[in-house]
Amino acid sequence: MRVIFSGRMVVVSLMGFSSGLPLLLTGSVLQAWMQQEGVDLGTIGLFALVGLPYTLKFLWAPFLDRYSLGGMGRRRGWLLRVQIGLILALVGLSLTEPAINPMGVAAAALLVTFFSATQDIVIDAHRRESLADHELGLGSSLYVNGYRVGLLLASSGGLILADYMPFSQVYQLLALAMLIGVFTTLLAPEPSIAADAPKTFYEAVIAPFLEYFCRPNAFLILLFILLYKIGDIMASHMSIPFYLDLGYSKTEIGAIVKGFGFWATVFGGLAGGIVMLRLGIYRALWTFGLLQSISTAGFAVLGAYGYSLPGLAAVIAFENLSGGMGTAAYVAFMSSLTNKKFTATQYALLSSLMGIPRVIVAAPTGFLAASFGWVAFFSCCALIAVPGLLLLRRFRSW
Repeated sequence: MRVIFSGRMVVVSLMGFSSGLPLLLTGSVLQAWMQQEGVDLGTIGLFALVGLPYTLKFLWAPFLDRYSLGGMGRRRGWLLRVQIGLILALVGLSLTEPAINPMGVAAAALLVTFFSATQDIVIDAHRRESLADHELGLGSSLYVNGYRVGLLLASSGGLILADYMPFSQVYQLLALAMLIGVFTTLLAPEPSIAADAPKTFYEAVIAPFLEYFCRPNAFLILLFILLYKIGDIMASHMSIPFYLDLGYSKTEIGAIVKGFGFWATVFGGLAGGIVMLRLGIYRALWTFGLLQSISTAGFAVLGAYGYSLPGLAAVIAFENLSGGMGTAAYVAFMSSLTNKKFTATQYALLSSLMGIPRVIVAAPTGFLAASFGWVAFFSCCALIAVPGLLLLRRFRSW
């Protein structure tokens, strides 16, 4: 209990909140805003491309490892300035008009994702450097739960508020909520710098990649990270249009999908951290991956059945429970792979691959759903998870 309620874990949770809040403001919340304004489904799906900074963030992560800003330390100096930029970018997005100028919306959303991805780089490095190796499992679970609280405020709170005020005002209120991250950055201690931290451009940019790719099975590990949650991410990208098409109101989506499902995710994250201690990472990734695939198939069942609040609650509870468990194992696994000398760069590389399905593969999901229908679409998303699980068989030593 002392570890759970220690200052380190509180900071990890609050930084998780700050990291999770912006994500859906360029995802499902923006989708709901665009659909309300009459933007077509194909264009909504293409807006997944504004998430490219989440995939490419490893390109500028070495500079965050190498340089410090403002006398606040290597991590906090960057984090404070990035969070201020993120708040301003969200305010700028709130002033756009999706129906009149979708390209302007795309530009503003791209700026939000750039600052959000950069914030993720620094927060991930801060977490890895602040926690001992034996604290990574619990720390990852608490980070994921804080992340989910941010998602809940942005998605559930944002969608419910959108029934009572314009989306522009919703975005401005959520931009103010980012001040929680700013205060956490100001009050959190700076992690101790490793004695052999990068001191040259070569050490910051080249050495992290050389150190990683000289490891056994380095490319297969990257392929596994790419494939493990691909079906789950594709399905979640089109979930909001799916709920709206079935006839659910924005309040029902906010209360059940985001509110009720949040508690299942929190429990799943905590349970995942505990189960990993018993099963080990290999069996945990197998178990949680199978549960994620089955839960995605639940959306196909709901699409065939139609509008049903109890059915929606059951599908959401199962999907969020398995997703929370899978994400906890996923994050703990990637954290354990990083070398503390190059934390920001190596974790950015690994998590960038995690973002590829959300950005590249998810882009055509709107066209796929429109062409094949919701039942066939979600059935395919459930089956896409199989290659990642088969690849996992080669790594029993994990």
